[in-house]
Parts: sequence; structure tokens; C-alpha cells
Amino acid sequence: MSKPTLLILAAGMASRYGSLKQVDGFGPHGETIIDYSIYDAIRAGFGKVVFIIREEFLEKMKEVFDKKLEGKIEVDYAFQDFDLTKFGVNHVIERTKPWGTAHAVMSAKDKVNEPFCVINADDFYGSDSFDKMAKFLTTEVSDQQMSLMGFQVGNTMSDYGYVSRGVCEVSPTGHMDSVTERTNIYYKGEGDDRKIVYEENGVENDLDPETRVSMNFWGFTPKIFEVAQAMFPAFVEENKENLKAEFFIPSVPDYMVKHKLADFKVIPTSSKWFGVTYKEDKPIVQESISKLVADGVYPEKLF
Repeated sequence: MSKPTLLILAAGMASRYGSLKQVDGFGPHGETIIDYSIYDAIRAGFGKVVFIIREEFLEKMKEVFDKKLEGKIEVDYAFQDFDLTKFGVNHVIERTKPWGTAHAVMSAKDKVNEPFCVINADDFYGSDSFDKMAKFLTTEVSDQQMSLMGFQVGNTMSDYGYVSRGVCEVSPTGHMDSVTERTNIYYKGEGDDRKIVYEENGVENDLDPETRVSMNFWGFTPKIFEVAQAMFPAFVEENKENLKAEFFIPSVPDYMVKHKLADFKVIPTSSKWFGVTYKEDKPIVQESISKLVADGVYPEKLF
């Protein structure tokens, strides 16, 4: 079976290389979060990485990544833009923002012919996640059986404010029944009394720290392109006046589950997710990576 591909959502990444949070230096030699994801993917057995970017940043991205990854993994690029005709939509809609993460994935449909996973450029997922996803994509995946990496919400929090997470309802068989975006999850209380809550319609609801959440780490076959493209024209028609509307990845698996097109296995991981939601998170991420390097999980210099 062919090696799986890593698809990285990076369309906002290269506009000012070195100043955006996803390309900030976090490792001992200025390694970015994305460098650790690619290192983990190579180690787990992925055969190709495809960056989804804006076309005007191609040369900058090639300059940064091609030489560094040469001989380690195949590298390719897909472009997210505003041309809707390639997805069967004849409207010309003036927007400043692209159409969201599912639209970004659709933009790679001519670059990927094998099972693949999707990640965010600016999230640190941990080696356990890539190992488990690679195993799934080489031994279990099919057009009827896809997956998402299920993180424990307690391993994805910030001490400095609220976070948004896709909260998963998981069936007794370990499959996704639904995924609901909760936009206001935070810590409440101090010390032993501290708990995780989410707010909805002004009401606080407790959330078990072990609740599985999606961090946009999905395992797909190319079938997802076909389903997303079938859904997209209706989404555009419905939202053509809403210039901030975005076609998000979770809406596609949610549709597939509800219409019995596929099951989505929730792969449990105990990995701690790191991300820079608030500027105060940065030193914590740096310290966490330093500890992983000190413990031998990563070499001091990745590439």
C-alpha cells in the first residue's frame, strides 16, 4: 500500500515569514511548530507532504522547506484561491478571506491520490498522534471508514483565556456520532476546585477533562474531495452575501455520518496539544518542547 500523505493547512502562513505565530521559533534552534509536525510525520512513515498555500507565497515556501526536506519526504504545494469555477460554481464573489478549511482541502484534490491526513500548520500534536494516524491510514482506512484524532480536552487548554474546540459525541464502538463546535471553553476556579466549563446561551456547563475533542487532525481517503465538492455549491449559494462564511472541515464528516456515507473512528491519544492561542502561551510551548528535547523525544536539531 502507498505511504499516506500529510496535508498541511498553511494558506495564511507565509505572508510575513518569521513574524506570524505559526512560523515563530519554538525549538532550541528556532524550529517552528510545523517543523515538529513534519518530523513526526516522517518518523511515522508518511511519504509526502502537501502544503496548502496562497500561490503568491510559493517561492518563499519553497525556499524555506524544499532544501530542508530534500531526501527526507516528497514535497508538493496546492493553492487555495478565489476561483470557484474549478468546483462547479459559476458565481464571482469578491472576498478578502478564502472559503475556509474544507475549501482548502478541496484545493488539493489534484495533488493527493492516496489516504491522507489533514493538520493545522500552527498546532503541535505530538508523535503519538502521527504514529496512530499513520497506522490507521495504512491498515484500516477505506471510503467507508475514515477517522479523526481524539484529544482529551484537558490536554488542549490555555491558562490565559477561552478556547474553541470541536466536542465529539463518541459511540460505544469508538466512532463519531457528531462533532459540535464549542466556542467558549475555559477553566473556572483555582487549585483542586479548578474545572473545565463551556458557556452556551449564557449558561455554564461542566466538561469532563477526558472528553474527546477534534483539533482538526483528520484521516481521509480522496473520497472526501468528491463529497465536499458536492456540498460546496449549495454552501456558496446559501452564503454568497455573507463574506465571512466559511466551509469548515467538520461539516463534511458530520454530513457523511448523518447520511451513512462513512464512519469516522475517533482515535484516542494522550498527547498534549500545544498551540499559541494567546501571546502568554508562547513561553509555555517553548518550555514544553525543551522538555521533550531534554527527554530525548526529539533531537536538539531536527533537520
